[in-house]
Amino acid sequence: MSHENIRDDVRAGYGRAAQNAGSSCCGTGNPGKEHAIELGYSESDLEEIPDEANLGLGCGNPSAIADLSEGEVVLDLGSGAGMDAFLAASKVGESGQVIGVDMTTEMLGRARDTASRRGVSHFVEFRHGIIESLPVVDDSVDVVLSNCVINLSPDKERVFQEAFRVLKPGGRLAISDICLSAPLPEKVRKMEAAYIACVSGALLAKDYERAITEAGFENIQAERVDASAMLDGICADPVLCDTLDALNADEIEAVRERLWSYRYTAEKPTL
Repeated sequence: MSHENIRDDVRAGYGRAAQNAGSSCCGTGNPGKEHAIELGYSESDLEEIPDEANLGLGCGNPSAIADLSEGEVVLDLGSGAGMDAFLAASKVGESGQVIGVDMTTEMLGRARDTASRRGVSHFVEFRHGIIESLPVVDDSVDVVLSNCVINLSPDKERVFQEAFRVLKPGGRLAISDICLSAPLPEKVRKMEAAYIACVSGALLAKDYERAITEAGFENIQAERVDASAMLDGICADPVLCDTLDALNADEIEAVRERLWSYRYTAEKPTL
C-alpha cells in the first residue's frame, strides 16, 4: 500500500471512533475510567480530562513520563479527541501552550469543540496536519508527546526527524507506543484492519529505538509492559473482531507474545 492509502485507512478508522465514540484503533475504544487507569492514568489525571476527550484509545499515559512543568510548550502528535492534550494543559497552565496535531477532521472537530466549551482555546490549540510534516516551526516546543500513534505512520523515521526539528535544544520526547519483540506472522502483517488496530504497523523495538537515535536524540530510556489487554479489547469493534476470527489459535498467540506497550523518553541535545 502507498503511504497515502495507509493514511486514508487510518483516517477512516479514527473518523469512526470520533463519530461513534467506539473503537477502531489501539484497543477497546472504551471511554470508561477503568480502562484509562489500566493504561496508566491516575484518578487525579482523569479529573483533569474532559469525559468527551476520553475515547479509550491509546496504550499508555505519555504525560506520566514527560515531567511537565508550568509554562512549557507541549506538542501532542496524533492528538485525537484531545485526552493527552487536555491533561498536559492542566500541568503547563495558561502560561504554557499545548498544540495537538491530527489528520482526522472528525477528531479535530471534537477536540476543538471541547476546548471551546471548556474555555481553554486561548492556550490549547488543535491543528490539522500529518505527523510526518508537522505544522509547527523549528525549535519552538519543550516537550513532544504521542500516545499509540507513531506505529500508524507509514514513515516512522520521518516522524522522529520532525519531532527533533520542532523541539528546542534540550527539549524532551515522551511516547507511549506499540512495538514488537519478534516479527508478526505474514498473514497478520498483511491485514488492513490489523494495521488500524495498531498491530501490524508496529516496528520491532530495536528498529523503533534505532529510528529515535538516528533522528538525533540522546539519553533514550525505554520501558515495556504487557499489551495483551489491548489485544483482548479489539473484539469490541466488529470489523476488527472479524479480522481476528480469520486467525487460528497459534496465530493469535503469536501476536499476543510479540506485542508490547513501550514507554520511551529521549532528549534533543543542547547547543
